[in-house]
Amino acid sequence: MAKQSLVIVESPAKAKTIGKYLGKDFEVKACMGHLRDLPKSVIGVDLEHDFEPVYKPIKAKEDIISDLKKSAKSADIVYLATDPDREGEAISWHLKQLLELPDDKTRRVTFNEITKNVVQESIREPRDIDQNLVDAQQARRILDRIVGYELSPLLWKKIRRGLSAGRVQSVATRMVDDREREIEEFQPEEYWTLDANLIGNDLKKLNFAAHYHGKDGKKAELKSADDVDAVVRETEDRVFTVDSVKRTDKQRSPSPPFTTSTLQQEASRKLSMTPRRTMAIAQQLYEGVDIEGEGTVGLITYMRTDSLRISEEALAATKEFILARYGKDYYPTQTHRYKAKAGAQDAHEAIRPSSINLTPEQVKKSLSSEQFRLYRLIWSRFLACQMANAIYDSVSVEIAAGSHAFRTSSSSLKFSGYTAVYEEGRDEEKEEKESPLPALKEGETLTLKDFSR
Repeated sequence: MAKQSLVIVESPAKAKTIGKYLGKDFEVKACMGHLRDLPKSVIGVDLEHDFEPVYKPIKAKEDIISDLKKSAKSADIVYLATDPDREGEAISWHLKQLLELPDDKTRRVTFNEITKNVVQESIREPRDIDQNLVDAQQARRILDRIVGYELSPLLWKKIRRGLSAGRVQSVATRMVDDREREIEEFQPEEYWTLDANLIGNDLKKLNFAAHYHGKDGKKAELKSADDVDAVVRETEDRVFTVDSVKRTDKQRSPSPPFTTSTLQQEASRKLSMTPRRTMAIAQQLYEGVDIEGEGTVGLITYMRTDSLRISEEALAATKEFILARYGKDYYPTQTHRYKAKAGAQDAHEAIRPSSINLTPEQVKKSLSSEQFRLYRLIWSRFLACQMANAIYDSVSVEIAAGSHAFRTSSSSLKFSGYTAVYEEGRDEEKEEKESPLPALKEGETLTLKDFSR
């Protein structure tokens, strides 16, 4: 290994964490993101010659550039350790150009998680800059400029100054317009519901509701008040009889580990965090936090991912944790492995804690309130995704009133499984809750209290 190496990362927090893992033979410095970009005052893309971009050093970052050049000149090897995504790859490429680094002196490394073992292993196994990723980022950046610089002035002239048009806004506007047209063309249909409020014959005389299902053995929809009134007239003087009772065990599987989008959605639902705030706090957890008794630790894996892949080491550690804390009944007969959706890049693992053994309770004192809440969410979701299914005792009852049928159901938790740790939130503010049912038997007659519509 070289006597003196320079490692360049994007943020000071990450530099601090990685510096502790690498020791005195490494100098770790932060570039604070991009150091050069297309100029702001002009389009910066040669439209006549293969769309060649013209990059310039970013103003106000001259001191950082100067400091990095000095450190790079005296280093034997320069490790470019910017984020493991398209943008990070482009930043490394720009650094190589800007600092005038020769190929034999330049190494590219990435960290899916910032832990001592991963950091040291990545340094031992560097790679070249992935030019395909760099070109993908450049194409995106150039397209932003071409579309934005052509469309924005038109918006300023026709609508109002200050509006921005670009690669994303233009397509999003089209999607919104298409959706609005669908809404305008939608033909609403009237839809009614009818519930029979019944009383069982048990000692508690428990009330419960049964939903209207259909007539003469067929499902029927109530499309008007007249339809509802007709059903009420035909059933209000009839005997309500339990036609069938079916009891089954239903299993619910845990949700997969977080990707970027599902983390943002769940943090919004459960923690009332905006996507921007969620990613900012996740970045802090990824880059490293000073944990009492542990030092600086990167608590989660890289938080920009569309993958559901989990490393075998993490799966093994989580299995051991579940067996030790909850027992063998809470671990599934087969380890849960999840497949990403079609089209996913699958460049990084799913978002998970770097160490399942660092529980939220253990690190709570060292984290801010927001850091703790988000870490607990990520930790709990990941632990739950490796646990056994929850089992519910489900009862479905069909009730006959003349030629009409009503149905009701209820379920109760029989085995908690993964729900002992975590349950996924829902977008609906008020979910319809099933009321408990009396112990109904086939052939039993019920008392009609009234109808609800």
